[in-house]
Amino acid sequence: MPPEHLVKSICAVPVTKKEQPADFQFFVSSVLDASSSDYPRPDTQLLQTQRLVKELKCDAVVSEISPGDGIVNFRINRELLAKTVLQQVFEDGSQYGIKSELLSGLPKGNILVEFSSPNIAKKFHVGHLRSTLIGNFIANLEQAVGHHVTRINYLGDWGMQFGLLGAGFQQFGSEEKLKSNPLQHLFEVYVQVNKASEEDKAIKTLAQDFFRKLEAHEEQEMTLWQLFRDVSIEEYIKMYQRLGVCFDEYSGESFYQEKSQEILKMLAMKGLLTKTKEGTGIVYLSERGDRAAVMRSDGTSLYLTRDLAAAVDRMDKYNPDTMIYVTDKSQSSHFQQVFQILKLLGYEWTERCQHVPFGKVQGMKTRKGDVVFLEDVLDEARSVVLERTASAKTSKELDDPLATAEKIGLAALIIQDFRGLLLSDYQFSWDHVLQSRGDTGVFLQYTHARLHSLEEICGTVHQVSDINPACLQDPPAICLIQHLLRYDEILCQSLQDLQPKHIVNYLLKLREQMMIETDVCPFPYSLLQARLCLFQAVRSILANGMRLLGITPRLSSCPHFSCLVLGFWCP
Repeated sequence: MPPEHLVKSICAVPVTKKEQPADFQFFVSSVLDASSSDYPRPDTQLLQTQRLVKELKCDAVVSEISPGDGIVNFRINRELLAKTVLQQVFEDGSQYGIKSELLSGLPKGNILVEFSSPNIAKKFHVGHLRSTLIGNFIANLEQAVGHHVTRINYLGDWGMQFGLLGAGFQQFGSEEKLKSNPLQHLFEVYVQVNKASEEDKAIKTLAQDFFRKLEAHEEQEMTLWQLFRDVSIEEYIKMYQRLGVCFDEYSGESFYQEKSQEILKMLAMKGLLTKTKEGTGIVYLSERGDRAAVMRSDGTSLYLTRDLAAAVDRMDKYNPDTMIYVTDKSQSSHFQQVFQILKLLGYEWTERCQHVPFGKVQGMKTRKGDVVFLEDVLDEARSVVLERTASAKTSKELDDPLATAEKIGLAALIIQDFRGLLLSDYQFSWDHVLQSRGDTGVFLQYTHARLHSLEEICGTVHQVSDINPACLQDPPAICLIQHLLRYDEILCQSLQDLQPKHIVNYLLKLREQMMIETDVCPFPYSLLQARLCLFQAVRSILANGMRLLGITPRLSSCPHFSCLVLGFWCP
């Protein structure tokens, strides 16, 4: 069997609180006769396993080989294990895991990720937070493994709602208020005109008239709409800076109003466009009669039509190997319709399009219970962190408390969001999110800061060759090293299903292993150096994983003698 195939059948042993009997496992079922139509019987697997164990011999690398349930266990020479893993972490740095056999051979391509996509002229609602965080993670991960990634923010900047907002601004708007607090004022106008339209049908007529003029690119309406768009993007960029998120392109539905008409012409030419009695344009998606609306009765485009035009345009412009859409699961049926219509139009590249759906967050409000916008959530997280930091007796005064609190608060939100399956809804809780102990983003940042503090106090190890690997043979040290071995497998798993929970759980487990205390007593210098080297490797991987998730690792030192809590004695 070729080595490149064989390596995929070998995995590092997951770490538990008990010392593991092996470092690697080989699954015998993966190499039994693949041509056989019958799945190998358990007794066949057992015989194959026993035969393999007898034939395989220990050497300078493998110190012990033992059979398991369809598994061959390999125990590596412990000193070689410690030295080799640490050497690899130090040499590869931010590329550790990515340079492994599992990932280094992956073909590199172009990936396009559309995410966040708020509606302009509205404050950034928390409903767009998940799309922003998840899309940023996917883009980070794809870029880390060597793909060329294009990040697109597809703004909701067109549609009948802008007819309503435009008519509303003409009725209730104030240019002075728009300058002082643009999105807040537009939000107030939108609420006011919605209420007015329920009581006065003439408002709806004005809104329809405004949108028709927008579609016709009439100057007055276009000038007002452009103002709404410009002030919105300006405000959004400030919010993205707080989140540590950037985009290569800000596009929007407005870019595709004309090209959506081309899509309608293509549908008509292929005999796919049908008009209802009311004049609405529809496309039949299947023989069962499933259909999707693609045109209003007045000939104007719909959200679906503009998404079709955007997909065609992006393929022509970027030719991505994969085009990923990150939206909540309520839009799953919408994207099924988009992909189905693209197939009907004959676009073979539709197979390269992928929708990554996610569940909703329930109960995300401020402590006052107000209607929540993203700015409120970030301010609240920062505020709570500052309060708790100020009340903690062990906290050291920070150089920039606001920036530190912002990083910790954002880490708390990200870890809470990424702990489970993206498709699952979850209940938001400030008490749980900002706990300073347990499996939270706060404690993850705390651990990284303490490890950084440890390096400041005790110094750093510059070369693995300077340490004695025999000093890293105790069970806690071996467990840490075994866990470091699995990092590339975790990255590979997240890359396959685009779920951040694998990396989150790995980092939380790393933190848990890090917190296992050893005896607090004076260590010989060689032992101190060896453990410092191990902890440097842990901090490096902790930082790498956090950055992939969109978290900026915190460097500010916590309690001055953090090294004592980690089981160190420092002179």
